[in-house]
Amino acid sequence: MPAAFTTRVLHVATGSRERVMDLTRDCEAFLREVAAGRDGLLNVFVPHATAGVAILETGAGSDDDLLAALHTLLPADDRWQHRHGSPGHGRDHVLPAFVPPHATLPVLGGRLELGTWQSVCLVDTNIDNADRQVRLSFLG
Repeated sequence: MPAAFTTRVLHVATGSRERVMDLTRDCEAFLREVAAGRDGLLNVFVPHATAGVAILETGAGSDDDLLAALHTLLPADDRWQHRHGSPGHGRDHVLPAFVPPHATLPVLGGRLELGTWQSVCLVDTNIDNADRQVRLSFLG
């Protein structure tokens, strides 16, 4: 029987633009390898001060809508006290208060239990850091 707790780090290149990246397939592949048909929990964690994890529909515009909403809530201008990096970068450090750096999701029978239109996404507005890590951990 596999260990009750297994973890792996994904290395994700987000590029030089703001992104909502669908990680659902990566999560499913990880669970196929480690869950062995068991029930449990998948934790998705981004160890970065300027990125988050969201559960949302992708491909129908919701990912772009999220980025637009973040621009409205957190404009990329000079209002931020945290001032290093690209203009407006201070807002990237506020992002995790709105889009947390983690999500814990149910796993039933070794499969991720998401709603029909739900996807696990990395949200990255920091154009200064194109290399991200995402830790996937299964407890079951």
